[in-house]
Amino acid sequence: MVKKISTVMLGLGLLLILTACGNVKMQADQVDSWQKIKASKKVVIGLDDSFVPMGFRQKNGQLVGYDIDLAKAAMKKLHLKADFQTIDWSMKETELRNGTIDMIWNGYSQTKERQEKVAFSKTYLINEQILVTKKKHIRHLSQMNHKIVGLQSGSSGFASFNQYPQLLKQQTASSVQYDNFNNAFLDLDAKRIDGIVIDSVYASYIIAHKNNPEAYLQLKIGYPDEKFAVGLRKGDKTLRNKLNQALTELKKDGTIAKLKQKWFGTVKITDKN
Repeated sequence: MVKKISTVMLGLGLLLILTACGNVKMQADQVDSWQKIKASKKVVIGLDDSFVPMGFRQKNGQLVGYDIDLAKAAMKKLHLKADFQTIDWSMKETELRNGTIDMIWNGYSQTKERQEKVAFSKTYLINEQILVTKKKHIRHLSQMNHKIVGLQSGSSGFASFNQYPQLLKQQTASSVQYDNFNNAFLDLDAKRIDGIVIDSVYASYIIAHKNNPEAYLQLKIGYPDEKFAVGLRKGDKTLRNKLNQALTELKKDGTIAKLKQKWFGTVKITDKN
């Protein structure tokens, strides 16, 4: 009898210890780490370094992009160094929660699902799925009747094309899937397809670097906007407030407009800050 009671008590003790440990882990991302970050004088920013033109590596290995420049400018306002760390994008929220990184900043779209896991900064850029055509052949969405559209397999554009068929899919004759947009543009230029559904930020970068950017049109389709923002731990309220203030100042002083010009050329990107 005494042995049974001891065993039960031991089991309850272990359960309490495990529960306590679980609570510590669960509350780890609820802590405001501003003082720690301020003391280290740096913020670790997690990213996928292959997302053109937001954050990517050039042939020489240098990390560049719209988000890279914007993050550096914002951190300068906070008197912090931006320390970029390449991560497995599928593990980004886990890396943030565990403290491996302090921010997710890489064309990170706000969604209801993600809002349950992270705190978002203010929106700093609106991305949308658009239709790119050759101006000479297609000038209006209605002209895509019985035409061929190009899509990147597994992309947001591919998902929107199928999720909202009444906006474009139903009027087209067929679609072609590509592994990358470079091949899609080759077929568009060769008139093998009539349009490409693509991210506006990506399209703007590619078109701006074409020899004849004026030959292309970017047409709105009507798919829901994708709002880019910075992901932070829910407990980092001080860092979030300071970051939001920095983004506001960068918009007022013209820095954000200059970065848009640098990375997206003269193509106007919707901004609803």
